[in-house]
Amino acid sequence: MHFLIGITDAILGLGVFGIMIGMFLESAYIPVPSEIILPYAGFLVYRHHATMASAMGAALVGGMLGAVVSYWIARWGGRVLVERWGRYVFIRAHELDRAEHWFQRHGDGAVFFGRLLPGIRTFISLPAGVAEMPFWRFFVFSFLGALPWTVLFVYVGYLLGAQWHNVTSLSHYFLAVVVVALIVWVVMVWRRRKSR
Repeated sequence: MHFLIGITDAILGLGVFGIMIGMFLESAYIPVPSEIILPYAGFLVYRHHATMASAMGAALVGGMLGAVVSYWIARWGGRVLVERWGRYVFIRAHELDRAEHWFQRHGDGAVFFGRLLPGIRTFISLPAGVAEMPFWRFFVFSFLGALPWTVLFVYVGYLLGAQWHNVTSLSHYFLAVVVVALIVWVVMVWRRRKSR
């Protein structure tokens, strides 16, 4: 655990480039929490070490690069590869099972909503790749899911200024909003299918 904290601190010391690296690592299963990286990006904006556009852009580029790499690894190697080598990048079987179940249950929407849920967002690329979800659909849904998460946490980090580290508690409220939105979406899809 101290090792991961040290990695996170080192990444944060790199400024905007570190934001991109941190978000890449998070999306590639290395447990560097975006709930710390993104508010720190907002803090850099607050301190005039970055613009809002560069901070959010670096976070989105890093996150999407990590998601794309993860998707293609899972698509080419399948679950067998992920299970065999996943432990070396901190992927546990129950996390993979949870993400896979989530994807099977919600399909394309799983990628969008999965990017908004702590504990799922890091691993949702795996079942999408294993299921051979069309790449551009994966990319679009993944980007649309990453966008509000990134914008919210960077902006709140900016608003809190030097108190940016206190923003992690916000993720619980954000999670509640996402769950409500997911329930509404599932009900709408179910009614549409029932009417057909």
